[in-house]
Order: sequence, then structure tokens, then C-alpha cells
Amino acid sequence: MATLNVGNLGEYLREQRRNAQLSLRQLADAAGVSNPYLSQIERGLRKPSAEVLQQVAKALRISAETLYVRAGILDAERDRDEVETRAVILADPTLTEQQKQALLQIYESFRKENGFGITAAENADGTTDDGKDADVIDARDVTTDTEDPQEPRQSAG
Repeated sequence: MATLNVGNLGEYLREQRRNAQLSLRQLADAAGVSNPYLSQIERGLRKPSAEVLQQVAKALRISAETLYVRAGILDAERDRDEVETRAVILADPTLTEQQKQALLQIYESFRKENGFGITAAENADGTTDDGKDADVIDARDVTTDTEDPQEPRQSAG
């Protein structure tokens, strides 16, 4: 089986485990994952989910965000608020992976809409491929909290 590119996650986990003076079995028990699975992560054979990384980070008493970056789930160059927001979404045990991905996509679309980050469709001059200004939001595309898109509008009178 080929080694996955997980940003030296396995080596980092092994180093943190040894610094904490825990055996592989002790960390696996504390994190609630199987010993063989944790061994495969340390050897770079498996890429764990955000939930597993959170459990391991908690057991090691280190930042889950650090593990997310090393695993390639988060980009280390992103600003701190974005990283923290993404980490919270990914770490939420009440959401499915599909729900987390949907939330992250919505979050990213709002960031782009507000001028953070350049999409592939944006040109260097700040316009989109259709010639519109990338930073201008059309008021017709924005709804307020008082509008319910499911309810038809009623006219006053």
C-alpha cells in the first residue's frame, strides 16, 4: 500500500505521543480508536477523519487545528479566524461528513462574496468572466432574515 501524503502527520503524531510518554496502545485507548488503526496513521498508511484527529488531539492534549493542518484538512496560510471556523465545523460530532462539507462550501461562498479570496472565475482586473465587478453584490440576489423564501409574498392592502 502506498504512503498517503498527509504532511508528515504520522511522524508528528509519533513524536507527540512519545513526548507525552504514551505507548501506542495507551494513546489508542485514550483516543477511542483501535491500536492497529493508530499504528497505520503513524506510519502514513491511513488518512484519518477530522473526528479521529480531534479525539487523538484531545488525548494528547494538543491543538486539533495543528493536526488538521498537518493532515491537509486545513491550509496553514489561511487567516486565523477562517482556520478556527473551519476547525469548529470539522470537529462537530453531531454533523455528518456530508453536512460538514456543505457547511464549509457555504462558508467559503460567503467569504468569496464578501471579497476574501479570489475564485478561479475572477480575472486579475477584479471582474468575473461575464464582465461584472467581482466585488459588487446584486441586491436582487440578497434576501433578508425577515423574508421566508418558502412563503409567497402578500401585498399590503
